[in-house]
Amino acid sequence: MSKIALLVEYDGSNYCGFQFQPGKPTIQDELEKAISCVSGEVLRVAAASRTDSGVHARGQVVSFRTQSCLPPRVWLKALNYYLPRDIAVKEAYLVSDDFDVRRAQCRRYNYTIILDPSPMKSSFTYLYPRPLDRELMNLACSYLEGDQDLVSFTPALEVGCTVRHIYQAEVTEEDSTLVFSMIANAFLPHQMRHMAGSLLQVGRGKLSPEGFGQLLAAKKRGIAGPALPPQGLCLEKVIYNRPLEEM
Repeated sequence: MSKIALLVEYDGSNYCGFQFQPGKPTIQDELEKAISCVSGEVLRVAAASRTDSGVHARGQVVSFRTQSCLPPRVWLKALNYYLPRDIAVKEAYLVSDDFDVRRAQCRRYNYTIILDPSPMKSSFTYLYPRPLDRELMNLACSYLEGDQDLVSFTPALEVGCTVRHIYQAEVTEEDSTLVFSMIANAFLPHQMRHMAGSLLQVGRGKLSPEGFGQLLAAKKRGIAGPALPPQGLCLEKVIYNRPLEEM
């Protein structure tokens, strides 16, 4: 048996998230069907982050064990042959058996808001055609860094511990495009979309940065938001303590 890790990019518009759901289109299901076409094996893949319905990824990492002796470069080409056009394997690596794809050091998600209509960007951004105060939004972001209980930003009931370590949170702007970027050890279900919704209210002047901080401090499940639509959210990168080629 050998273990293969894949760097995967996808447009999540037509999928009900990453994780397999019977009778529904998911990224995991498409990957597993492609692997079966290549090697004849029926298996499960594990992912670094379970993106929600409609959410995209540029840097998702998945892994699986296989009895096949195919080298990584063959997996790369063969899987892309069988995958639909909205999913692509960008890199493939042979990793040690003790590599755990879920034990990443951190992950980076971006939520992108455009201020001018753009049909070419509409599937990957949220349109808000009015001015937003980026400075106020960044003042709100300053409340987030460090160990934080983020329960106010998730409505999910099945989550146990809601404390996460946030390394960086900021809003950047270029060419009428605002990007809310967060690097954290892990994320809660729907957390980024609720945070983006609250930051939008700050940018509109409807919520003060201090009010945003009070939402965080309240620690009451799901009181922040409203959540913005999923198409603006993308898993940009998964970071391990060593490069994947050294795993």
